[in-house]
Amino acid sequence: MQLLRRGGAWALDYAYVAYWQVRGFIFRGDAERQLSGDRAPVILLPGIYEPWQFMHPVASYLHERGHPVHAVTALGYNRGSVPAMAELVAQYLRERDLRNVVLLAHSKGGLIGKYVMTLPESAPRVHQLIAVNSPFSGSVYAMFALLPSLRAFSPRNRTLNALRANLALNSRITSIYGTFDPHIPGGSELVGARNVQLDVMGHFRILGDDRLLAAIDAALEASPSA
Repeated sequence: MQLLRRGGAWALDYAYVAYWQVRGFIFRGDAERQLSGDRAPVILLPGIYEPWQFMHPVASYLHERGHPVHAVTALGYNRGSVPAMAELVAQYLRERDLRNVVLLAHSKGGLIGKYVMTLPESAPRVHQLIAVNSPFSGSVYAMFALLPSLRAFSPRNRTLNALRANLALNSRITSIYGTFDPHIPGGSELVGARNVQLDVMGHFRILGDDRLLAAIDAALEASPSA
């Protein structure tokens, strides 16, 4: 029965991916339309092969709540290395002179967000990182991937291991994840972080779940200055 549930969750997960990838390609959207608001600025950090539009449900919700929501369009489909993508985010923060920032990330975006928090110029600008289904400890599946962009998530990757060893930042990170993630079998629990497990299956579909919105609200409220 558990295998059937997980198989069904996997199928629904990829149906969700297909819908939002097609929608994001057809309806490009205007990243500048969500920049109004007087609460803490939010920076979207999507996962690998995900355009910023993939995080539309969460972005729209936070914008309605009064947060300026920033899409770093230079990330494109987020195919570059974690350090390279983090530099693009850091450059965006500098150019816009953004401070007290909330990084909101999915999957690979969580690694990028934590890397941004290690960079001398961008670190003081970041208040907290909220990561959803992020492979902080890597994924054993990545060791068998053909593409270098996917092998970078191997638990043996040097960048990933350096980030994992940096425990000082974890108190400013909220890691939110489901009960079953087919891409991250080891889970997304992060030592020293605020870990929140939701009763949701799948790697992608969690982004469209109302329980995630409630968990993000709770993470923001737990950080008063944000």
